[in-house]
Amino acid sequence: MSAEPRVAVWRSAMLGGSETFVRNQADALSRWRPVYIGATKVESALARDTDLIAYPSAADRNAFLRLRLTGTSPRLRDLLTEVSPRLVHAHFGGDGWLISGEARRLGIPLIVTTHGHDVTRQPASGGAHGVRYRRNLRTVFARATLILAVSEVIRAKAIFWGADPAKVKVHYMGVPIPPSPQPVAKQWDVAFVGRFVEKKGADDLLAAVAAQRTTRPRVVLIGAGPLLPGMRAYARELGVDATFLGVQTPAEVRQVLLASRILAAPSRTAKDGDTEGLPTTVMEAAALALPVLATRHSGIPEAVADGETGLLSPEGDRPALAANLSRLLADESLRDRLGRQGRALMTAKFDVVAQTARLEQIYDEVAAAHPAR
Repeated sequence: MSAEPRVAVWRSAMLGGSETFVRNQADALSRWRPVYIGATKVESALARDTDLIAYPSAADRNAFLRLRLTGTSPRLRDLLTEVSPRLVHAHFGGDGWLISGEARRLGIPLIVTTHGHDVTRQPASGGAHGVRYRRNLRTVFARATLILAVSEVIRAKAIFWGADPAKVKVHYMGVPIPPSPQPVAKQWDVAFVGRFVEKKGADDLLAAVAAQRTTRPRVVLIGAGPLLPGMRAYARELGVDATFLGVQTPAEVRQVLLASRILAAPSRTAKDGDTEGLPTTVMEAAALALPVLATRHSGIPEAVADGETGLLSPEGDRPALAANLSRLLADESLRDRLGRQGRALMTAKFDVVAQTARLEQIYDEVAAAHPAR
């Protein structure tokens, strides 16, 4: 294998502000060179001028529609030919299908990482959309050389929707492990970071905060999404001391976490089946030695050990969530212990450098089994 082989890192919308996990993983590659390729560009803090975009302008709408309908794109084929990667690594099952046809035509092996909604909510959709998505998902599962799942639960979901169990393995994305953080004055009692959608459970958190009788916690919520206006109104209705900061850069999120006592991730399965994979925020907060208040949802228990690195409650159980919150707010020594142990767990099991080194071993194996043409 030549020095520094290229891997095309594919995300159709390059790149949403909440998808730090894509950048963190590929930027941590040391022996493989990532080349970021997208269909369209998303204006966010994570977007880069060096990203290669197949359809950069509004005039490209029809060409992009052809890709979405047929899975074929001469423009994307030309872009892959120009980059000449040894592998394509696509994030999310639907996005994997979009590039799988051209990768197959060019004889480039494909790895697909499944994250959550791509193997929970989307294949469970009804009507023609659901039929088409399930067909496309089965197609990309068949075409992919390897399917990576971000948690054991997501691996099981991928298999349920037709992936060959022999081709699916769990690979934790990992997060950067920063130096031991210096003490920072705490401005917030509880931090929430995530999109305001049903599965994130922001309303459960607000209800749990409102249920506190001996204190009035200060809550900071970061993110955007369709339910944000409703969450603002709900916080006012409950009389919760809540500050909504909107979308923040990764550096700004880090500063908010450092100024918080607890990270809350009260995720739950949405009515339409939408499910988390393993929320990156949970790992990022633990790496900063924050105790995590969360639920036994999807892959969260794989990263949060109940009573050791955080406190878990059943998803959607507001009284249990409120009781765990009360326990954490009242016990500084417990918060310190859980935070220290959480950081140790992240260092041992979820360090993005170590996890990406394992990913490079996977790349090596796949490339060796598919010699370059």
